[in-house]
Amino acid sequence: MAPTLVFLEHHEGELQKGSLGVLAKAASLGGEVAGVVLGASEDVAATGGAGSVYLCDDPALAAPLPQPRVDALEALVAQTGAETVLFAASVLASDVAAGLAARLGAGLNWDLTDLRVENGELVGTRPALGDTVVADVTWRGTPRLGLVRSGAFEAAESGGRAHVVAFSATFQDFSSLARLVERTQEVSAGPSIEEAEVIVAGGRGLGRAENFSLCEALAKELGGAVAATRAVVDAGWYPYAAQVGQTGKSVSPRLYIACGISGAIQHKVGMQGSGTIVAINRDANAPIFDFADFGVVGDVEQVVPKLTELVRARRS
Repeated sequence: MAPTLVFLEHHEGELQKGSLGVLAKAASLGGEVAGVVLGASEDVAATGGAGSVYLCDDPALAAPLPQPRVDALEALVAQTGAETVLFAASVLASDVAAGLAARLGAGLNWDLTDLRVENGELVGTRPALGDTVVADVTWRGTPRLGLVRSGAFEAAESGGRAHVVAFSATFQDFSSLARLVERTQEVSAGPSIEEAEVIVAGGRGLGRAENFSLCEALAKELGGAVAATRAVVDAGWYPYAAQVGQTGKSVSPRLYIACGISGAIQHKVGMQGSGTIVAINRDANAPIFDFADFGVVGDVEQVVPKLTELVRARRS
């Protein structure tokens, strides 16, 4: 039987949580599933779990560029006869998925939030109309390509080292025309909002940019990350990289603490997959209380410092 392939993105020697979440979901659907690691060592590839991982560690894949990865995946699909290739959404994975779809003449469904098998066919779930409704989507033929929304699935605990199968690929001349000149990244302490188990998010209810220090202090005590709404990043209160919502990032931490956030649908769609949602807002009628697990009606400038003190005392 042809395997389902899952593109496993890696960064600084670690496979990304979103990719491993898609791998876990694919494995839960039954059938043969294999990860695909491109441009990394066998040691990195082997951390993908107890199943199989295909590895191509050609020098052409050293830089995180999409086109050589399209070449490699095209070769692997041909070699394995894979009928499904899944990706966890990221800038790189989105480019690779789109390029592979064009190369293979294949169907690509994107922004998927769930996958299931129905009557032997793969069916995806995709939000529509600003996430106010969800639609079932399918594919007309194979190979089927799917791009899964960031944070949609939880990574499973590793069952051991994966069985690594090396493969080779031929790279097109045009794939080497682009080169990576420089790579920079924002230096920050603590986990990213995509990886964090705990997120403390701030909204306009914080009153001013300086009050994000309240969220940062609480997040530090909880070992979490700080996020923000679109309104505050547009106002310049916090970096765009921290934005959660329809036009930002989707997250699914175990605990999401919303400080001064009203809970508009645009923000809700980015964090509704959180395990436990705690809302702190002075407006008792704020929409966020309709879907929060716990709510505190009060001033964030008073409540959040007290909560931070309690967490600090409990830890000590």
